[in-house]
Amino acid sequence: MTRDQLANFYQGYIDCLNRQDWQHLGDFVHPDVTYNDSPVGLEGYRAMLERDFREIPDLVFRIQLLVADPPTVASRLNFRVSPRGEFFGLPINGKTVVFDENVFYECVDGKFARVWSVIDKAAVAHQLKGNAG
Repeated sequence: MTRDQLANFYQGYIDCLNRQDWQHLGDFVHPDVTYNDSPVGLEGYRAMLERDFREIPDLVFRIQLLVADPPTVASRLNFRVSPRGEFFGLPINGKTVVFDENVFYECVDGKFARVWSVIDKAAVAHQLKGNAG
């Protein structure tokens, strides 16, 4: 894939997530995908995403920054969400929080096979601390 093709492919993947179009997730994600170096496979990856959408009913993936350098994509995603109950082990209970995720993907055979994610959990904790006072 060229840079433009890879960037468009990634945007299609994000659209798939936001639509919760799970039957087409395999069009973007490799059957043997790893997440933060743990083998999860396509079914485990799908289960993780489905759980995220259950726990965060207003979840929307927003691309802030996208760099495509085949076979790699680097993206900064932004979220403004109101998770139910606990989130990252913190008592959110429907409060709205804003945070970012830095995520890297590596394509193998035209699909995302390796995903590395770092979520700014400190930003969430800071917002909760501010809301508590």
